[in-house]
Amino acid sequence: MVMGLRRPSAARTPPLPGAEPAETAAGEARIGSWALALWLLLLTVAVVLLDTFTGNDLPLIPLMVVLPALASVFCTVRQTTGVAVWVTLVVVGSRIASTGAFWDVVFLIGFTALASALGVVACAARIRHATEVARLRSAAVALQRQILRPLPIVTRQVCAHGFYEPIEEDRFVGGDIYEVVQSPHGTRVIIGDVQGKGLPAIGTGFAALGAFREAAVREPELTAVADAVEDAVVRHNSFSAETGDAERFVTALLLGFDGGDRVKAVNCGHLLPWLLYDGAASAVTLHRTSVPLGMAELGGEARTAEWIDFPPGSALMVFTDGVTEARDVTGVFYPFDERLGRWAGLEPDEVLEALQADLQTFSGGVRRDDVAVLVLDRPPAAESASPCAEAARSDPTT
Repeated sequence: MVMGLRRPSAARTPPLPGAEPAETAAGEARIGSWALALWLLLLTVAVVLLDTFTGNDLPLIPLMVVLPALASVFCTVRQTTGVAVWVTLVVVGSRIASTGAFWDVVFLIGFTALASALGVVACAARIRHATEVARLRSAAVALQRQILRPLPIVTRQVCAHGFYEPIEEDRFVGGDIYEVVQSPHGTRVIIGDVQGKGLPAIGTGFAALGAFREAAVREPELTAVADAVEDAVVRHNSFSAETGDAERFVTALLLGFDGGDRVKAVNCGHLLPWLLYDGAASAVTLHRTSVPLGMAELGGEARTAEWIDFPPGSALMVFTDGVTEARDVTGVFYPFDERLGRWAGLEPDEVLEALQADLQTFSGGVRRDDVAVLVLDRPPAAESASPCAEAARSDPTT
């Protein structure tokens, strides 16, 4: 066997984000308390000195009322309250010591107290809103990860391992999907990408996954499985239209493994799979690509399946466009073909580790789409100590 079958030491799906970390991050200060106190003291000294030099002709002390408003943008409620109290004391102290008219002094003190209180209220409202958004974001990502099974997944014909990294930024939550199902007709695999972002995309992805899980076991032909998922997406779009949401389509690649040296594929507008074999990586050519799921009426032709080679010792890599459309800080797309060629001679799990780390480095940690990658190869021997073998021994369906 040219490529080894050593598996990842653990599932690659990251732990679920909880509400408490999200709330903590939303309320964290962007500037330290000591740094804030130092800048506040220096600014106060500078304003007081300038106010002394300018005299009554151009009083500058009242300008300090803007500080609580600025603090409300960057600081915690406690820090903003401290700034508000400090500014009020400085203004009150400076005006009491002045010789201005009584009502002018009273008006300035009242205005300062009001502006300071509004700054604290604005800060509390900002943190409350940020906490709610962070909680919603965490719930959306947790929902995605509950829908998708953790990896690796093992069946009688396939060991699927990989990684999934959902984007966790409000409206950018995506709809990447994958599933591996053991059926009486072999192992069926789907990987797909729902058009658009946000919670509606997750709903469409869930509809597609539910239909695939049922049809993969029921339908003897892979094209019939694709048609069942197509119908589910169309029904979901009809429901979405009634509720005012936009209709969506799903690009997907369906694969069928029967334990032989070939794999049946139905491509519904998705990225081509890559074959890792004999120290080389090459894109698998599919000649019968059909329209994405949910758009069959526009295609005009029935979906067809074709066979692709899957020799012993090889692995198929499938992925979503979060990989190929990742960009660096200058906007350059990720050179997937070149990078994968460098790692083709590595073990499958090492390829995954290298790809995951390289994507993170290339994008500078800034992503705008989900990333899902699966590497599919034959399950190891029963005596192997790999995670896939352990899962096979514990799974009565294998």
